[in-house]
Order: sequence, then C-alpha cells, then structure tokens
Amino acid sequence: MRRGGIIIGLLVVIAVLVALYAMSAQDRSIEQSAMAMTGGDFQRGKAAISNFGCGSCHTIPGIAGAEGRVGPPLQGIAGRMYIGGVLTNTPENLMRWIRDPKKIDEKTAMPVIGISESDAKDIAAYLYTLN
Repeated sequence: MRRGGIIIGLLVVIAVLVALYAMSAQDRSIEQSAMAMTGGDFQRGKAAISNFGCGSCHTIPGIAGAEGRVGPPLQGIAGRMYIGGVLTNTPENLMRWIRDPKKIDEKTAMPVIGISESDAKDIAAYLYTLN
C-alpha cells in the first residue's frame, strides 16, 4: 500500500513538472511573438516601463510598484480591441500611442514624456506579453 502511494506521488510530481515546462514554453513563445511583432525587446521594455514611471498611473503585472489607478490596468492589453479607446490595437498604433498620445487624442490624460521610438518598441514588446 505504501509503495503505491509513493508511485502516485511521483506521478503527480512528474505531471506538475510537465505542466510547468509547457507553461514556460508557452511564455517563451508569447515573448518571441511580441518581440517579432514590435521589433523591440520585452526585457528592455520592462526596464523602460519602470524608468519612465508608467506604474504611477497604470497597474502593470510584472513591474514592481506599478499599482497606479489613474490610467487603465494594462493586464490583458495584448487581447484588447482598442488602445486609448480610439485606435485599433496594432503594434504600430500602440507604439504611436506610447510616444505621443496627445497627437492621437488631445483630451487624453496620458502625458507625452519623451519616449523614443526604440523605447516605445521595447515597451510595446513587454505590453504584448500581457495576455
């Protein structure tokens, strides 16, 4: 009886490890896809989000202290239809919005903070990992 319990326990551990590996592979696939779509690097984007203080207005998963309540939470932004309520959610539009939201909607509360094209690509790459 004890031997059977050990075998079942081992099978459960193996199943959990396989599931974790599969989730890790899926995460890598999402990250690679986000970088291919934007031409940016999601790791640099994560750092840029912190450096530019995006979390002071937005709640952003994976960013320490990003618990802002001024702008919308960014979890799931990759699957949203619109950006800022006015642009179709495409990588090009997201990068435009990140760089100069006032040019798209002069009434938006989102500030223009001088984000470069390169940083916008990196930030968009990170945001597109948030499903």
